[in-house]
Amino acid sequence: MENENEVVYDDYFGLSKAVSVILAIIPITAWVLGIVLRIKEKKYFYAGVRFFLGFNTLWVLDLLFIIIHKSIFRMPD
Repeated sequence: MENENEVVYDDYFGLSKAVSVILAIIPITAWVLGIVLRIKEKKYFYAGVRFFLGFNTLWVLDLLFIIIHKSIFRMPD
């Protein structure tokens, strides 16, 4: 049984896994969507981190996470 208070993320924007993987493969879309998702979640610090690191280090993590977990890499709150 899942915790009712636990937030379940389904990236990107609830799209199918195939579309999410395609978006994650393209570096610029993964970078922009990562920033947009953090701003949407009101996590402005993490949006800034993604702005500076999202096009390299976090892009690889996002790609692996979207393929394995169907959710992009999320830093702990």
